[in-house]
This record gives sequence, structure tokens and C-alpha cells, in this order.
Amino acid sequence: MAFIPSRRSAQRFALLGLACVAALAAGLPVATVGGVASAAALVGVAAMALDLWVSRRAWKRAPLELAHRLPGAFALGAPVTVTLVLTNPGPRRWRVALFDGVDPAFDFDGMPQQLRVAPASEARLQYRVTARRRGLVHMGTAQLRVRSLGGSVEMLIALGRPQPLRVYPNFAALMRYTWLAGDRRLAQIGVKTYAQRGLGTDFRQLAEYLPGDPVRHIDWKASLRQGKPIVRQYQDDRDQCVFFLLDCGRRMRADEAGGEGSHFDQLLNAMMLLSYVALKDGDEVGALTFGHAPGQQRRFAPRKGLASLNALMNRLHDVEPSLAHSDYLLAAQELLRAQPKRALVVVLTNFRGEDVAELRPALRLLRTRHLVIVASLREQVLDQLAAQPLRQAQAPAEAAVAHLLAQQRRDAFRQIADTLSVDATPQQLGAALVNRYHAVKRAGTL
Repeated sequence: MAFIPSRRSAQRFALLGLACVAALAAGLPVATVGGVASAAALVGVAAMALDLWVSRRAWKRAPLELAHRLPGAFALGAPVTVTLVLTNPGPRRWRVALFDGVDPAFDFDGMPQQLRVAPASEARLQYRVTARRRGLVHMGTAQLRVRSLGGSVEMLIALGRPQPLRVYPNFAALMRYTWLAGDRRLAQIGVKTYAQRGLGTDFRQLAEYLPGDPVRHIDWKASLRQGKPIVRQYQDDRDQCVFFLLDCGRRMRADEAGGEGSHFDQLLNAMMLLSYVALKDGDEVGALTFGHAPGQQRRFAPRKGLASLNALMNRLHDVEPSLAHSDYLLAAQELLRAQPKRALVVVLTNFRGEDVAELRPALRLLRTRHLVIVASLREQVLDQLAAQPLRQAQAPAEAAVAHLLAQQRRDAFRQIADTLSVDATPQQLGAALVNRYHAVKRAGTL
């Protein structure tokens, strides 16, 4: 157990030094001043040693106990309150300054804190953390400065055990979708279509006719038997598969999302949103990553049920874009081997004009068996440069170049795109994918 002098002890020794200087300035003999000062210092050190010995014995008999109250999950960029509980089982009161072992991946507010823990009681303190990186992080041991019983020293003590924590993609968009879907207000986040009760292609059930039900869905035989109008209700095709092909190459390392995470983080948010929608509609969801260094690829076999969303998050929460080149054709070949059954394949990438030569044959191969949506992130920096006020001398040239590059990218995207393709900014991608998914389900093309 390490220790340092307390502020009170430092002040006492400082006063002793000032008194010695004043005595020497008054003309007292050096030997006399030195002898008195030495005796006083020895008494002070002896008192500190006795205080430390008594305090250590009291601590060892009944040390404080620390417990963390952590949430079940951390989401990227979402502020979370962490609660610490200090329990004092002994008869002594302790004065403590505490700094928790926060992982460098977190921003924090509210540390360090000072508190008093009364005998046979507990004290609680809270602070807020915000995760700035996904994946596995650790909450380390808390560092305590415990004031001794006499107040002359502070004991430096590490308390608690390191705890591994997982930081997941930000599921705030998913929660907002769930909330707005219940009130039929999805248009607020750009979702223009959603599954309507009683419509679709698969027969669901017979039900009593309600005002507004399509007359063409009336089952006349059942109506005659029941003596009242009965309609046939339908639902969208179920038991289908949505399979994500997730680009983790070097181009996904861009970070310009306005404080809401990198391009790759926004890509994962959109993927989780569409996964939730598809699972809720009774479809399977699977995923395959590409663009990694050899041996780092992740695969998630298609599963059904909303519980699969947690499994998908656990599988992909710590995936990060690499420095490798994304091989689209190899990824398409691996997907065909992993998913022989027809599926809605969503290729999540960051398209550039030079990708046409590689992406076109990969899409041609995928479309021999699957229905494919190309979902590309559009970098906002070009839009910002093109829309900037022409006030600075270089602004016209920057705006012209941005317009030219954007037009070249649009022309190249048309060469590989079809009516299902999506080219959106990171914040718009989730809603655009949900709209495309609903359009596919409504048309029955899968």
C-alpha cells in the first residue's frame, strides 16, 4: 500500500520551514534553530508513521468494498451513467477521493469525486461516459486516495477488478424507428413505406370486414356461411432471407459524419436498422464481411427471430475497416458458396468511379442467383464543397471541382446500378434501405 503526505501535513511542514527562516532572520543561532526544527520534524514524521500504522490496521480489518452498476450494453456515441457503490462494513469513517479506471475509448465527465463513507453504510456516486470506439473495452480498477484516520497521510489503494465491456453500434436509430412505427410517423425519418395490415401476397387469415378493407378481398363463400362480410387478409412473403455483404476495406475508414461516428459506424447503424425490420417481418438475416486481411473475415449464418439481432451485434460489434483492398469478385464468389438459397443481397460499400471494372462482374455473378441491392455511401464533403458560399478566392475552383467529381461519380454509378440501388449520405442510408426492402416485399420480386 503506497502513501503520500496529506495536504495538512504538507502545510505543517511548510509552516515549520517558514518559522525556521523567520528565526534565522531574527538572529537566532543556526545550531539552535536546526536542533528545534529537527526535533519538530522527527515528531511530525513519527506522528505520521503512527497514524499510517493505525489506519492500515483499521483498513485491513474492514476495507471498503466497491461495486459497479453498469448498463447491460454500451452504444457508440450514447451517453451512459455509471454508478459506483462504496460499502463500509467497519466502525471507522473514511474520507475518499476516487477516480474510476475508465477505458481510453470513453469520454467521461464527473471524475474524480470526493466523498465520506460513514461506518456500517454505503455511499453512491455517479458519472457519465460516452463511448467513442466500438468493440471490447475494459473498465479498470478504481484508484482511491484514502485519508488516514489522523489526516496526516493519504493511502493510495487500487480497488475493484477490471471488467470487460462491449460497445455496440449506436442503436438509437433502431429505437426511434420502433417508436415512430407504433405511431405511423416513420416519414419523420425518411421511411416512406411500411407493411400495412391485411395487404401482401401470402394468405394470412379470414377476418370480419371493416370499413376501408378492399372489396376485392371479400371471401363470398365465407360471408354466406357467417351471414356477414368476411375478407381474406394477406401478409408479405415471409421466411425469405436478407443477406448483407459488408465492405470492410480501406475506403470505409473515412470519418466525416459530423460527430455521429465514421462512415463504417453509420454503415453498421443502417445495417442493424434493416436487420431489425427484416427480422420483425419474419425474414432471415445473414452477413458476410470482405475487404479484411486474410483470416479476419466474419460470417453470420442466416437466422430468424428478433433475438437474432443481438447475436448479429455480438458477431460484428468489434469489426473495424482494414487497410486492405476490397475484392468484390472474390466476395461475390464466397457469398454464393455461403448462401446457395435465393436471397436479397445488400452490398454495403463506398463506391468510387474506378470500382466499375471490379464491381460490375461481381454484381453480374450475384444476380445469377440473388436479388441484389447496391447500397453506397455518398461522401458529404463533395456536397459541402459544391454548396459553399463563393466568398473566398479559392471557393469557385473548389465548387467546380466538387461538381465535376460528383457528376463523374453519378455517371459511373449508373453503369452498375439498377432501380433497387441506393446512393445516400450516411445519415440517410438506413431509411433508404428500409424503403427499398419494403418495395421488394410489396412487389413480391424476391
